[in-house]
Amino acid sequence: MRFTSLIIELIRARPRLMFWLVVSAQALLWLVVPLLVYASPPEGVATVLAYGREYQVGSDLGPPLAFWLADIAFRAAGGHIVGVYILAQLCFIVTFYALFQLARSMVGPQHAVIAVLLTATITAFAEPGVAFGPLVLARPLWALVLWHSWEIIGRGRRSAWFALSIEVGLLLLTTVAAPALLLLPIGFALATARSRRALMSFDPLFGLLVIAVLVLPYGIWLVRADIFALPPLPASTELGDRAILAAELFGGLLVALGGVALLALLNTRFDRGSDDAPVVYRAPVDPLARQFVYVFALAPALLGCIAAGLFGLSHVLGGAGIALLLVGLAVVMATGDLIRLRRQRVLRTAWAALVAAPAVAVILAAVVQPWASPTERATSLPASDIARFFGESFERRTGRPLPAVAGDPELAGLIAMGRSRPHLFLDAAPARTPWVTPATFSERGGLVVWRAADTAGKPPPEIAQRFPDIVPELPRAFERMIAGRQPPLRIGWAIVRPKASP
Repeated sequence: MRFTSLIIELIRARPRLMFWLVVSAQALLWLVVPLLVYASPPEGVATVLAYGREYQVGSDLGPPLAFWLADIAFRAAGGHIVGVYILAQLCFIVTFYALFQLARSMVGPQHAVIAVLLTATITAFAEPGVAFGPLVLARPLWALVLWHSWEIIGRGRRSAWFALSIEVGLLLLTTVAAPALLLLPIGFALATARSRRALMSFDPLFGLLVIAVLVLPYGIWLVRADIFALPPLPASTELGDRAILAAELFGGLLVALGGVALLALLNTRFDRGSDDAPVVYRAPVDPLARQFVYVFALAPALLGCIAAGLFGLSHVLGGAGIALLLVGLAVVMATGDLIRLRRQRVLRTAWAALVAAPAVAVILAAVVQPWASPTERATSLPASDIARFFGESFERRTGRPLPAVAGDPELAGLIAMGRSRPHLFLDAAPARTPWVTPATFSERGGLVVWRAADTAGKPPPEIAQRFPDIVPELPRAFERMIAGRQPPLRIGWAIVRPKASP
């Protein structure tokens, strides 16, 4: 008698339920893990909150939408970082929902769930998805853009134009990579006669009007800031290093796909005997849908790595989550109309292990690394203790809430998350934080912090040069959640007292 597991029966009979079980479980996993082992938010999140607190139309970090949403989520959670973690997982859920809807319209709900299961093993959607910022917010918007683009191009649904125009506008307000990314669906729409027919109406004009309204304030800021220029092209002597960078980024994408490759290998048939594995069927796929999936599974990754290498970026253009979004669906589409699920118990165990492995790695790194290495993790700093101590110290000394904090950018960003939400002042590059100038910092007062190398707490030369009148206080030592071999975190500090009001 042939055995069929409950999971396969759910895939075949209740694909929507299976989708929600898988996505909800993974979102819950990456909500709980940071709350358990992160003493401070991932690298860059404190800066996102500091910029979002100002509600600027634009900044040197790019369009404003991700920063605004991060601050709203942080305030809605009562000033707790859990609000930002929840926002990050909402982005994950919306991304996979749009992927499921896109896949369902092409290959049916059963194969769509299999595509979601494969995509869930891609490590780009695991720990990196916790660090909310423009790259994380761009993922659901890109997935929605692809879904509604296919609704228009492949299914002729004119009603999707309004949703698509809003999603394109929001994507433009999220990442500087949006214009380059949007060239891909535009190019695909113009490449075939069938897709060109979908553009022959007034709907695209109305869509452009909606996009223009959404991005107009940011466009005005770009014009005034005069930062339209692309990053400089590399010199001929740098081409070799840039090519290596592009190859390394592409290699990182391949590593992130290791789970997909492993599951495909485990499901491969190696003998020629009878095959009685359970089968998941689908109707024949539209040839245009096949082209759509293959193009958007390959082009963002290849072109994103080339662009990142050309301009010297530290990540794939648009982020790995965008580059690898349709790989699982592409694998399902290439498999054929019948997918036989062999070695059911092995597949089930391997999938669960692949999904849980990144979370286990994060927990082990948080617990073991302090004992095995003196290297500090960004998430090991006691953020709440640091922000509370310095905020209360300034208020006790001056009788006023802490208005701004400067010095070490990492420490200053953590203090800026405190109860009074002081402004972040990047004194080494004041133009990056135009909401505070050296003159206003000197007039209103604030706090200057740095990492102290000893108990004397002497400021580094560059900070002493920018703030020649500060009087250092005794350094404050903070214990990490797990100290291990790492010494206590010593923070030197000095108060810049506000000038008396006339």
